[in-house]
Amino acid sequence: MRVFAISDLHLSINNPKPMDIFGSKWDDYIDKIVYDWGKKIADEDVVLIAGDISWAMHLEDAMLDLDFIGKLKGKKIMIRGNHDYWWKSITVLRNVLPKDFYALQNDCLKFGDIIFCGSRGWMVDSIKDEDKKIFDRELIRIKLSLEQMQKIKEEGDRIVLMLHYPPFNYKGENSKVTELIEEYNVDKVVYGHLHGNKIKTPLNLKKGKTEYYLTSCDQINNELVEIII
Repeated sequence: MRVFAISDLHLSINNPKPMDIFGSKWDDYIDKIVYDWGKKIADEDVVLIAGDISWAMHLEDAMLDLDFIGKLKGKKIMIRGNHDYWWKSITVLRNVLPKDFYALQNDCLKFGDIIFCGSRGWMVDSIKDEDKKIFDRELIRIKLSLEQMQKIKEEGDRIVLMLHYPPFNYKGENSKVTELIEEYNVDKVVYGHLHGNKIKTPLNLKKGKTEYYLTSCDQINNELVEIII
C-alpha cells in the first residue's frame, strides 16, 4: 500500500464552473489529474483529498462529483474544505459515499499500520475576532481527531494528519496547530487551500520530525503527490 495526496479539486459536474479563469494551470486540469491518477494508483493504494472537493451547495448536487471520484482507483479519504458547503451531516454523507470512499470528521481511520486523522483547520495568523473564534473551534476538532488516533494506535504505527488550511503562516512559523502536531508525534501532514502564482510556501517542508506537504492541485501540476511513510 502506497499513500498519495491531492486537494482542491473544485469539481462542478452538476453545474459546471470553469476554473481556467484562475490561470493556465487550471486548463483541462481534471483530465490531467485523472490521467496521472490512472498511471499511479493501484486498488490497494490510499489517496488523500484535503478538502474543497465540490462547488456544490447541497449534498444531492455534490453526488455527481463524489461518484466521479469514487470511480477512480484506490481507497479515497477526504476532509472538508472551506468551500465544501454541501458537507453537512457526516452520518448522512457516509451513508451515500461510494465504496472505498471515506470521510473524516473529528475522528480517524486506520489501514495497515498507518492511521489517518483529519480536520479542516482555519487561518492561523488572522487578527479578526471572528476568525479567532473559528480557529479555536477548529483546534478542538483537530485535537479530537488526534485523541481518537491515540486510542487505536499500536507500536510502530505511523500517523498522517490531513488539514485543509495550512498549519502555519507563509513564513512557516510555528502555531498552536503545529504544537498539537508535535505533541501527538504526527509523522506527515497534508494540507491545501493555497492557490496562485505568488505562493511562497514550499511544497515540502520538514519541521522537527514532521514532514509537511502542500497538495493544492494547481501547485503540484495536477499530479498526485506520494507521501512517503
